[in-house]
Amino acid sequence: MAEVPVENLVLYAAVVTTPVVLGWAVIAAPRLVRRLRRRSPAPPSGPSIEQVSADLRRVHRILAGYEAGTPVARRRGAREAYDALLVQACRAVEVEHRLDSLPEGVDRELERLRVEESLRAAGLAIP
Repeated sequence: MAEVPVENLVLYAAVVTTPVVLGWAVIAAPRLVRRLRRRSPAPPSGPSIEQVSADLRRVHRILAGYEAGTPVARRRGAREAYDALLVQACRAVEVEHRLDSLPEGVDRELERLRVEESLRAAGLAIP
């Protein structure tokens, strides 16, 4: 029997396997695309909404419990912490707010009240 050149065997293997590989790629491609699109979203950065809600209630109690002689710096720090927690809660439940853009005063206090009511309407248990 005559020897078959190796090149002919490689060419024969390529001709035989190419249709199979192409057929598999056509069948598997949609499934692969769906799997890549369906990747789980990244875990949320920051604390959970339950933790933010509990922190809001805690800081609100602190603010409400301040006596008349409490230093202004302590009140301001607690109010800024409360605003930061409101912003986190708004981000978590996708509620619009303007707390970052308003200066301290009546407008900001009204925005706090509006944001608190919007968060309650969104289902958060805050005071």
